[in-house]
Amino acid sequence: MAINVDTVYKTVLLILNKEQRGYMTPDEFNKTATQVQLEIFENYFDNLNQQLRVSDNDSEYADRQKNIDEQISVFKTIGNCTYLGNSEWQLPTSSGITTYNETIVTVISQQNYTLSVLTQAQIQNGQVKVYFNNILQPASAYTINGLQLVLTSIPTTSFNILISVRENDFYRLGTIIYKDEIEVQRIQRNNFLYVNRSPLTKPTKEYPLYIYEENNVFVYPSDITTAISASYVRKPKDVIWNFTMTPTFTYQYSPNTSQQFELMPSEQTNVILRILLYSGVVIKDPQIIQVAASQIQSEQINSKS
Repeated sequence: MAINVDTVYKTVLLILNKEQRGYMTPDEFNKTATQVQLEIFENYFDNLNQQLRVSDNDSEYADRQKNIDEQISVFKTIGNCTYLGNSEWQLPTSSGITTYNETIVTVISQQNYTLSVLTQAQIQNGQVKVYFNNILQPASAYTINGLQLVLTSIPTTSFNILISVRENDFYRLGTIIYKDEIEVQRIQRNNFLYVNRSPLTKPTKEYPLYIYEENNVFVYPSDITTAISASYVRKPKDVIWNFTMTPTFTYQYSPNTSQQFELMPSEQTNVILRILLYSGVVIKDPQIIQVAASQIQSEQINSKS
């Protein structure tokens, strides 16, 4: 269960318009809501770290460590790493949760096609795969420059092209795993130099080690070349309140093409308060900023005390 984006947007508009303070457009709301969701999401890790330093309790609903971990669990996932050679492995970049697609029907003798559904940002920040009649194509079969798809070969018949973009949503590394059963221990480069010198402490397949550098991992011993996976936390999806324009030039909410908040329903009040805080900046109303900031600070003190 997630927080309904339409409920949040209408609540924000209601509060803003109650005293004719201004208006927040759907585009302004979407960008603000995405930023707010990321802020709340990032705070989970700091809050969990703080709660791990205090005494825990065994209550059913008021265990703060358990509650924060439950909020993070929505975004936990696992994926296979790609071996690059010389002990280096590329971490998974996309969970596949968010995928954008566009279909094009080719025209005989036409090589260039302009994309109209996918955006340049989605293409640049995601993993692109291109299919001809549902057959995955190598990178040599096409090029994508901006929003221009250029085929390497001139089409002699008409066929369907599917451009699929999986969003890169890797956020924070968890555990490196070998053969789905052995945890690979993390170590710093300077410590590894000492550990690797001794036959008694150097890594083995039963007790492997890894170094995390430049967004890749280096797994030792070096004869491990398969079966490395990683658990990680993915980034929340961007919030989208989508709409169609009515004949009277008003926005009509489109639930099928919108993206809900991925936070738990218990965060709805926090989300609305933070959006109001930013909306005060957007419409240049210092009173809204002051009231929202005060309420957020009060709730933070209460949650951490």
